[in-house]
Amino acid sequence: MPDEPKAVTTNRKAFHDYEIIEKFEAGLELRGSEVKSLREGKANLRDSYAVIRDGEVILMGMHIGAYSHTGYLGHEPYRDRKLLLHKQEIRKLVRKVASKGMTIVPLKLYFKNGWAKAEIGLARSKRSYQKKRAIAERDRARDLDREMKERKRN
Repeated sequence: MPDEPKAVTTNRKAFHDYEIIEKFEAGLELRGSEVKSLREGKANLRDSYAVIRDGEVILMGMHIGAYSHTGYLGHEPYRDRKLLLHKQEIRKLVRKVASKGMTIVPLKLYFKNGWAKAEIGLARSKRSYQKKRAIAERDRARDLDREMKERKRN
């Protein structure tokens, strides 16, 4: 049985700020100390995004902290990292991002069968009223759950 994907970090802000239209799984081109840092959980996806340059998808703004047992040769925490996708997936992303208001945001970092993977999402920015509506719906659902739990007790 293959290993269950072990999430290292998630980008909760992306789900608040963007409407996720489609998700992709991508490999990450990393250095050894970066992989070890990810296994320690030292990563942050906040304010990171992906761009397409020369037919390659590059993840920018992702922070991977220093590995605890690294000597003087570590890695740069904020360096740009290449995402590994199939050519047809890259072509699809190029077409979609060219349309108005679309961007690529990382949603989650995890390990799958020992390999570091990133879940990226093709996203459209939410308007402020959409964000407020999502918060109101979440609060309503929470209140309803609380009410149902209270009625079950009585």
